[in-house]
Amino acid sequence: MELNFERNYMNCYDLVLDTSIYQEETLEAIVPDACPDILRIVDAGGQVCLLGKNVFDAGVSVSGMIKAWVLYQPEEQQELCRVEMKLPFTLQAEAAGLNSQGQCVVTPCLRGVDARALNPRKMLLRADVGAALQAYQPKELILCRSVSCDESAGVQQYTTSSVACVTAVVQEKEFSFYDEVRLSVGPAGPAELLCVQADAWCTESKLIGNKLIFKGELALQIRYQVEGELCSMRCPMAFSQIMEVSGTGETASCDLSMCVTDLNCVLAGEDHRMLNVTVELLGQGVVQDQVPVTLLQDMYSTVYDMASQQELCTLCQLEEQAVRPQSVREMLEIGTTVKQVIDASVCVSQMKQSRQDDQVTVSADLSLKLLCLDEQNIPQAFQRVLTVSGRLDLPPQGTCQCRCLCPGEIFAVPTAGGVEVRLTPQFQYTITRRQTVPVITGGKLGEPHATQQERQPSVVLRLAAPEESLWDIAKSYFTTQERILRANQLESDSLPSGQMLLIPSVR
Repeated sequence: MELNFERNYMNCYDLVLDTSIYQEETLEAIVPDACPDILRIVDAGGQVCLLGKNVFDAGVSVSGMIKAWVLYQPEEQQELCRVEMKLPFTLQAEAAGLNSQGQCVVTPCLRGVDARALNPRKMLLRADVGAALQAYQPKELILCRSVSCDESAGVQQYTTSSVACVTAVVQEKEFSFYDEVRLSVGPAGPAELLCVQADAWCTESKLIGNKLIFKGELALQIRYQVEGELCSMRCPMAFSQIMEVSGTGETASCDLSMCVTDLNCVLAGEDHRMLNVTVELLGQGVVQDQVPVTLLQDMYSTVYDMASQQELCTLCQLEEQAVRPQSVREMLEIGTTVKQVIDASVCVSQMKQSRQDDQVTVSADLSLKLLCLDEQNIPQAFQRVLTVSGRLDLPPQGTCQCRCLCPGEIFAVPTAGGVEVRLTPQFQYTITRRQTVPVITGGKLGEPHATQQERQPSVVLRLAAPEESLWDIAKSYFTTQERILRANQLESDSLPSGQMLLIPSVR
């Protein structure tokens, strides 16, 4: 007699890599002939652009470009001069279990740029670049939910219902953003562009049918000078996009990360104060769905011997998904008297986690950069690392995926002995819990066990052992749970403590 197993087939992804890698890039650059000699380097920075990513067997590689800039004070004038450079980079990481069918989500970051003059016409540039990497491998999850057979076989089955949190979609979309920005800060007159940095993030996402609609914000940090006066402005711009997805429902949640793949800014207009901005962006979406599943965990026959195959299956369950803002207020000792803060920018340079008992501490190192004027109106750049942390409840077998964003404006004002800085970074986190359960994967019926039934009495009287369930008792005596309930006039599967149970056998 054959057993027919009904199975659920789900296409999903396994997270096989979640790490961050960093490396240093260096470049010696010559000052262009049209530029004057270097007296003093004031500041250096850049925009990191993701150019490509490649997933292969047991690894992933990321390529990108750092569009770096150096601001320096020349020997014969007060206005700052700018030198631009490009530093290509490649990052690699090993990922066991990954092959060319996998997908990778990359969030590059530029942790810091430093420049020093080797001589009046030559400089050495060092850039600390990194990337957060998550690699996903597609798989087919097969779960047996029930077994069917002729009623005469007396097959009993034990099933449970659960909700599995699965990564259903890993997808991306490239798109362009164009806008015009009016430089209205500072004195009147034509502006000279010094540097522009762009950062983007998602603010809202929603699944409607097979379309993922997401909205976000692109923030430009613009630094320029007008007739020798340094100016800066922050310009937030909103965008919205639609990404085609499949294989998920509208109740799913989506985590979208944005990264810049190219940035170009050109001053235009009669007064040279209109900035034409073109930004190439890559939206990377990871969609997690809550899928109801029924699991066949055990089975036996009241008539036949049965050989069954059982495996341990690990399911992921969503515990919490939220955004937690952290208010930061720091007094930075600069070592000199600051007259004015021209510009302030920040990037997340590193994320860390540490677990203790039922809590996890997440922390982020924020690389803060300030451009200030001292008492003599001489521009000075300062860089500091601020660490912000928070504690989250974490269940047993729980994991936490967390990232930190700094979407708001940075407030920096001079104080006695330094600069007071206020900002509000956000921790975006998802806490899941892994649960390992036994699941039937197959089986077959053997010979009738009538000989064993003939040896045992028609009715057994006994107490339930501690932690013993009604299913365990019925299985051990080749009877059914329903017969035990009727014989003892019980209405619930919960066994009464200290009560003798009548266990009728099936003949």
